[in-house]
Amino acid sequence: MTEDVCVLIPTLDEATTIGDVIDGFRSEGYETILVIDGGSTDGTQSIAREHGADVLEQRGDGKGQAVSEALNRIETEYVLLVDGDGTYRPGDAEKMLEPLREGRAEHVIGNRFADMTPGAMSRLNRFGNRLINRTFAAVHHRDLTDVLSGYRAFTADSVRQLDLSANGFGIETELAVECVRQGIDIEVVPITYEPRPDGSETNLNPIRDGAVIFLTLYRLAKLNNPMLYYGSIGLTSGTVGVVLGLYVGYRWFFEGISHEVLALLSAFTILLGVQILMFGILSDMIVTLHREQRRRIERIAEDDE
Repeated sequence: MTEDVCVLIPTLDEATTIGDVIDGFRSEGYETILVIDGGSTDGTQSIAREHGADVLEQRGDGKGQAVSEALNRIETEYVLLVDGDGTYRPGDAEKMLEPLREGRAEHVIGNRFADMTPGAMSRLNRFGNRLINRTFAAVHHRDLTDVLSGYRAFTADSVRQLDLSANGFGIETELAVECVRQGIDIEVVPITYEPRPDGSETNLNPIRDGAVIFLTLYRLAKLNNPMLYYGSIGLTSGTVGVVLGLYVGYRWFFEGISHEVLALLSAFTILLGVQILMFGILSDMIVTLHREQRRRIERIAEDDE
């Protein structure tokens, strides 16, 4: 049964691959295919229409904005989110949807590292992915193996609960963070990841987009791990104040030179650091209380059923 699934494909200049990607999913029985395009100039939109997909041109910029816009148009129960670059196999779709249909999860991530074809990912990208996955696990206390995977399956109702604001490639990270924060059940399934076909160029810049993803991780930590977010800012501010204070003290005791302005700045940054650190502690207590209350509500709901 595939009528309850919409295959969502965000694209930007994917003329080389989009036709084959759409044909692959249609051959698996998926007829509801929505391509949301970021303003391609290579004929991606017309090719997608020729191969039977519905095409929507996004109003904003970036993959994250495209996904957010498309979700408002989707009416099916399940959504299969996949890149249009031909690196993911349509044959893995049912494996992705199975946890949703069986009620084991509301969000499914395809693990590319389970079966990665040689040449599918450069050493730099592989290193960056591993680093981001470990950072995610440390910050959000959940190891999802491959948080940057572009192959996702989720219930439409669950994703509408999420507060998504990322515009670019940070959308995958934000989806994972929001699912963890909202307590949405997540399952990771093994998939095959293949190299981009010859003649197809990636829109991903490892350095620029990697930095954006790390900033997204850090920015979202204030919602799920506020102690880390505010604690790091507070410690940085306090450390700067202490260093300035040591410098002022050294110049005063050993050289007889006073630095009143620097002394005031030192005191200010130390006090600011302490206040931010205390705010982080209070925020962490509130988040912990919220999680406990949510678990209680879920247990009560389960007992009533």
